[in-house]
Amino acid sequence: MIDLGLTEDQLAIRDAIEKKCRKYDESYWLARDNDGRFPDEFVRDFAADGWLGIAMPEEYGGSGLGLTEACVMMQAITESGAGFSGGGGIHINIFGLSPVVAFGTPEQKARMLPPLIRGEDRACFGVTEPNAGLDTSSIETRAVRDGDRYIVDGRKIWTSTAQVANKILLLARTTPRDKAAKPTGGMSLFYTDLDRKYVDVKRIDKMGRKAVDSNAVFIDGLPIPKEDLIGEEGQGFKYILHGMNAERILIGAETVGFGRAALRRAVQYAKERVVFGRPIGMNQGIQHPLADSWAQLEAANLMCYQAARLFDSGKPCGAEANAAKYLAAEAGFTACERAVLTHGGMGYAKEYHVERYFREIFLARIAPVSREMILNFIGEKVLGLPKSY
Repeated sequence: MIDLGLTEDQLAIRDAIEKKCRKYDESYWLARDNDGRFPDEFVRDFAADGWLGIAMPEEYGGSGLGLTEACVMMQAITESGAGFSGGGGIHINIFGLSPVVAFGTPEQKARMLPPLIRGEDRACFGVTEPNAGLDTSSIETRAVRDGDRYIVDGRKIWTSTAQVANKILLLARTTPRDKAAKPTGGMSLFYTDLDRKYVDVKRIDKMGRKAVDSNAVFIDGLPIPKEDLIGEEGQGFKYILHGMNAERILIGAETVGFGRAALRRAVQYAKERVVFGRPIGMNQGIQHPLADSWAQLEAANLMCYQAARLFDSGKPCGAEANAAKYLAAEAGFTACERAVLTHGGMGYAKEYHVERYFREIFLARIAPVSREMILNFIGEKVLGLPKSY
């Protein structure tokens, strides 16, 4: 592992998280992959020690630390073997309410943040829609003002943890797209109760990360008090953008950790597996791909932490955040694929864990933004090429 110049306090965070994660070994995560049960005890354990508020303001019960420290924590979780099943269980607590921190009123922060940090509230993220995908300006969910409240109707999809959440950070149109000043205008952001009397949550069976549910959400007449509107009406897209760089950086760091877990298992197997009278790790056909994956993961990690430092210092980091997510996803995917291939036939067996890694790691290449959209962003914003979409 390349020295990142982490401080003693940051290294202490990593040591503390590694120690906590030993209570939840890979047999625990294999069981959650098999039964699909949300890792409640894992999340409660982290909440009890205050870790869910690592990047939240101290005055509301958080630790007041930066994105760099959050990356250290989340990377240690995925690297322990928990992967995205562990990281996904607490991910939204780390970055999800950054629009509330940045744009909420003091009353909203005092009301909304402490229960989330203590683990009493669980939140989900309602942005993506079936007919919009990555084109957020085309969302159709409507919030219509009715006196001192809004009435919301619409659909969301790929809403993680909605099965266990009691709160939702919801983006909805308060002005129709064709009447807004620009396509990304007219959207408003709410943090409110996920009231099951008005919301139907349908679980999506999926390829991996079974323990962290993904859902289609159907909203029919959900009343939202005006006190749950974050910031100004019509500015919701701008508020969501505020958290996107942090999310990309955090996912990048998590993905590097996950790739390291796969690489660690592949190296261990390559040392122990003897074929034709010698460990397979002596063969360059095994050794070289694993060495290449180490280099890819470390290079991606450097970009992740460079982006995190820029974010924490308040400097522009859009290019670095997107590049971090892209490089980490590619390196992590390759490491997981090579871990399966190193194991040969046993890589297909659940007891060796790498097949679970391979199924879960696909998520990093798809969400929250595709590889292609990242390359579009870099092509246009960094290289100055014409917009391609």
